[in-house]
Amino acid sequence: MSTLRASARWIRADLRARRGQALLTVLAVAGIVTALITSATLLEDGTNPWRGLFTESRGAHVWIHTRDAPDVAALSRLQGVVRVAGPYRAAPVMLTTDGRKSPVTLRGMEARLPAVAVPLVRQGRWLRAGDGEGVVVERSFARALDLRIGAPFTVTALNGATHPLTVVGLADTADQGFYPESTPGLAWTLTTTLDRIEPALGRSESVTGLRLADGEDTLPVAHGAVTMLGGQIQRMSTWREVRAAMELDNRLLGLLLALFGVAGLVAAALAIANAAGGRVLGQTRDLATLKSLGYTRGQIFGLLMAEHGALGLIGIALGLLCGQLAASAALGGMSILPLSPVPLLAITAGTAAVVLVAVALPAWRGGRIAPLPSAPTAPPRGHLSRLARLALLVRLPPALVLGTRDAFTRRVPALLSIFGLAVPMMMITIGLGCWATLDDFLRHPEQVGQAAALTVRPDKLPAEDAARLARADPEVAAVYPGSEVSALEPEQTRSVLARALGTSAEPYPFSVVEGRMFAARGEAVAGQGLLDLMGAKIGDRVRMTVGGTPLIVHIVGRVVEPEQDGEVLSLGMDSLAAKDAVPPQFYSLVLRPGADPVAVRARLLAASGEALEVQRVVNPAERLAVIRGVIVALVVVLSLLGLANLLTASALGLRDHALDLAVLKAMGLTPRQVAATLVTGTGLLVVLGVVTGTAAGASLVGGLIDLQGHSSGVGAGIGRTPSALTLIVAVLAATGAALLVALIPARRAARARVPVTAR
Repeated sequence: MSTLRASARWIRADLRARRGQALLTVLAVAGIVTALITSATLLEDGTNPWRGLFTESRGAHVWIHTRDAPDVAALSRLQGVVRVAGPYRAAPVMLTTDGRKSPVTLRGMEARLPAVAVPLVRQGRWLRAGDGEGVVVERSFARALDLRIGAPFTVTALNGATHPLTVVGLADTADQGFYPESTPGLAWTLTTTLDRIEPALGRSESVTGLRLADGEDTLPVAHGAVTMLGGQIQRMSTWREVRAAMELDNRLLGLLLALFGVAGLVAAALAIANAAGGRVLGQTRDLATLKSLGYTRGQIFGLLMAEHGALGLIGIALGLLCGQLAASAALGGMSILPLSPVPLLAITAGTAAVVLVAVALPAWRGGRIAPLPSAPTAPPRGHLSRLARLALLVRLPPALVLGTRDAFTRRVPALLSIFGLAVPMMMITIGLGCWATLDDFLRHPEQVGQAAALTVRPDKLPAEDAARLARADPEVAAVYPGSEVSALEPEQTRSVLARALGTSAEPYPFSVVEGRMFAARGEAVAGQGLLDLMGAKIGDRVRMTVGGTPLIVHIVGRVVEPEQDGEVLSLGMDSLAAKDAVPPQFYSLVLRPGADPVAVRARLLAASGEALEVQRVVNPAERLAVIRGVIVALVVVLSLLGLANLLTASALGLRDHALDLAVLKAMGLTPRQVAATLVTGTGLLVVLGVVTGTAAGASLVGGLIDLQGHSSGVGAGIGRTPSALTLIVAVLAATGAALLVALIPARRAARARVPVTAR
């Protein structure tokens, strides 16, 4: 018991003597664990609201959109189908609120909620029998338009008739993604009300949901439905597409955090091992004294493991506490499910194992220290390093030569210090590359397929008049007619987006990174996600059903496509059937350099007497703005790791050359020269680590971003390396900050009094 109390007092005294370094270790480990917990939470389905919504609403795994109501009994007999939702009749209408028009899909349902694909009413109530003017609105759509219970919901049918409705409830659903990522908006009304608003069956569609026994395998059921219904199918979707639409760009953020977390864990292990090894070297006399007082090797090992391992474990506990808060903040405060026990346990146990292994080797070396009086006190001896010899050859000042010699007095700790600084600097450079890629997207949206800044929909005007008004604006450089229709991929089991913009003679300026732009009817370019889905490559001809019309498409190029996970086919208006191309649904406006989209929008609205619907195109990089804050936070954590390594290197240099400093002072070196010697020894390690890490990060960042772009469907060709000026500034800032930190203990040591024995 007395041994335990003595050990506890010794640990407490040592931690008090190095509070700053101990705090850095705890904060660095906590930051790394927070990044790992947050990344795992974002990558897990628990962060995706779809999982909870699908379970609670007993959602359908497959949704089929047909012209007419299908045979429900036949669909229910398909292998694997356990329940059928619908069929529900759905019609497109236009909602007018505060002068703003928004397309809506109005779906007819009964007052009694179904057993499958149940809309989850969150505010208000569900429809009642006799609610002839009641409507329940999907909640993300209502939030975007600021619709509340009791608000008017005036819709205009395709025949031009206006029908006033009233919002009686707001509901969540797993049938489609959140608005505006998934459009048009969704609302439910009674079947009798829908029949009154849109009496013509030809202007509506039938929507049927299938819930399967095995939701993971939707392909056999989709094939069976295609065989049964044939040409009636207009589009088909599965739960995977809805889940992807609800991810809110979390996967990119999660992967970035995971990359930083794993690399940071390596850097943290190096920092902890270096710090523990440095303390063991600095405590040689103390440990030898403990040995002489009766401590065994095992007790010394346990003592050091308890001291240095406890710092890491405290950091892990703090990181676990901050992880949930960080994940919630990354999602804008949205309520999320906690991380599952298995990944949580894996992160906790893995980080703890890394910390304990990093401490074990220095602790084992500490246990092998011999009792007094054989404890070594002099620094290690050895030959001059090649850098020191080079410093002599070029006749550098004596202080710099001595500092160059001191840098590699202990080869293994020196290499650990270099590597421990290189890993954080490499990750900081990768973070700067992500920042540069986002900046490039914002400055040059045409590189991500968004050359147009505004989208104009004719609304109350004929399409020709809308195009004429747009072309008349002096700051509009080009006007491209466009339409978006649903397309079935060759096996007709999945729906994708077919976007027609411009014509084959005058195509929209897509960013083509492979192949070429379409130049004839039937030619098209595709996103990486669509190529992967179809297993196609540039130059292939594929048979697709575009807007209900069979079409042989010749894929001549690949474009950077940030929408719909890259599952988008882009072609000319003249490649569509006349029913989909005339008149155009909208016009995409490319503005002249320096033009203000807000001012152009205001002029177009004024010129049309508010008869046009003019919307600003949202750059996908704007949705990823949270990544900038994440990069800043991770740079701070990685800087703490580098600082911990730097303090260890400085402490080792002071400890190994304490007697040398006294001799140098006795020989006549000024305090400034002595400080220069110490800073040179540490600074050389800093420069090597920073330059190596920056070079490695700059060479990797473009490939890593392109790899993520390829896997997410956006496609390769988007990665950007930080500019040379940014890299130079980063290297100078890191080196300068490190040298300033190293200068503080060096100046203290240089001003210390020279012992009499040294004189």
